[in-house]
Amino acid sequence: MTSEITLFVNPTAGRGRGAHAAQPAASALRAAGFSVCTVLGENAEDALTRARAAVADGTGALVAVGGDGMASLALQAVAGTRTPLGLVAVGTGNDLARALGQPVRDPAAAGRRIAEALKGGDLRDIDLGQADGRWFGTVLASGFDSRVNDRGNRMRWPTGRFRYDVALVAELAAFKPFPYRIRLDDGEVREIDATLVAIGNGSSYGGGMRICPGADLTDGLFDITVVGDCTRATLLKVFPSVYRGTHVDHAKVTVHRAAKVEISAVGITGYADGEPLGPLPLTARCVPGAVRVAGR
Repeated sequence: MTSEITLFVNPTAGRGRGAHAAQPAASALRAAGFSVCTVLGENAEDALTRARAAVADGTGALVAVGGDGMASLALQAVAGTRTPLGLVAVGTGNDLARALGQPVRDPAAAGRRIAEALKGGDLRDIDLGQADGRWFGTVLASGFDSRVNDRGNRMRWPTGRFRYDVALVAELAAFKPFPYRIRLDDGEVREIDATLVAIGNGSSYGGGMRICPGADLTDGLFDITVVGDCTRATLLKVFPSVYRGTHVDHAKVTVHRAAKVEISAVGITGYADGEPLGPLPLTARCVPGAVRVAGR
């Protein structure tokens, strides 16, 4: 393995934490004997082009500094290659880093963990999901949660996380279940009314909401959580338990496991790792061992 490491940095992640996090992470890597170069990019497309070029040129690892959005962008560069991915998680959600047991909002510790893993060969292959040509590491969301994202993304005020609280309240006011068509692997098409369908490669989204609590990054299968035709009152009752993962015990919630999922619903956008994929229908496939990560 080459001793040159590429830092893939989002300077705006976590309200500027990305820019501040790059230096201690780089210092930890250099202290371990690695040389470090930094990729920024003028925008997401340009940054991804530069990251892919670094991977093609044989960088020893691609280390994403930022939140889940930056981790997702980095996956597009390293998936299907043997280039290790490191995560310096300093964003708002950091769900992929949490799933991997990596330090969160401690860039120096994350840098040291990555350096130790690379020097000691402590690397592991994990599964990724792929949908509409895009790789994802955590959850593909659709339904009520994605409608909240849609509304929040359209809003200009308020700013920050409070915007999504306002969007949540607004969506609740107009809430009703959505008619879905779902097919698992090569089984029969099921027509159901559901509040949301979450396809989990990892267990959580939204900064620790354990929507698919049993998901395993190495088993070659998705966990698919289907929240059925809830009333508004039931949804409000079930929602807080998502942070503990105990919502799956509710009578309106079912969990399935499959390597391929086809979902269709009118007026619903799919979001993977918090990034919009586009309107349903979508087909998601679990790809075993699609990316190599640094650290256990």
